[in-house]
Amino acid sequence: AKRGGLPCLCLDSSCADGSLDVHHAVPVRILRAQEWQNHLPPIVNTPDVQLEFQLDRPLRSVVERLKSISPIIYLDGSMTGELVLRIDSENVAIRTFYDKLIPRFDDAHDGDDDNNTNNNNHNPQPRNDPSRKCTLKIESKKLSASLQWQSSMLRGSVSSYIICMIENEMMVVHVVLNPEDVGFFTYYIPVH
Repeated sequence: AKRGGLPCLCLDSSCADGSLDVHHAVPVRILRAQEWQNHLPPIVNTPDVQLEFQLDRPLRSVVERLKSISPIIYLDGSMTGELVLRIDSENVAIRTFYDKLIPRFDDAHDGDDDNNTNNNNHNPQPRNDPSRKCTLKIESKKLSASLQWQSSMLRGSVSSYIICMIENEMMVVHVVLNPEDVGFFTYYIPVH
């Protein structure tokens, strides 16, 4: 639809009892097919570690506290279902442990994967090896920004979220909405 000569994405919602109807007309810019390539998600290597979190164990509150102490947060993840968030500075060393996370072996790095040419793992391990580990160094502000959805999403609106760790390259946060056929969103966070 067009509003004031501008293309708009129109969203209509209403209460089940019909007491409230809301109409949003969000202005959009239509891209030419040649411009699509500038807006595609980045191409990343296969993750070294993939961990699915239970929804009742958010990372945001811990990251917010660590962000106020250090500009850099280290994440140590392993396919045993463990994740450690840590900061090390002159005055303090803090570690926060998450365990009993769900390792996702289906798309994790396979040592025999020839397409993974940029991976800097010195010792590639088989896909289903629970001893696989990965360490990432991330700016705390970027990590915090990628987790802001945890404070703003309504309870029950997220089905699951997975953190994918690619050593020396990127951390990917993949959030599946509930119901699952509604969609998902993904954050790509560069690492040092």
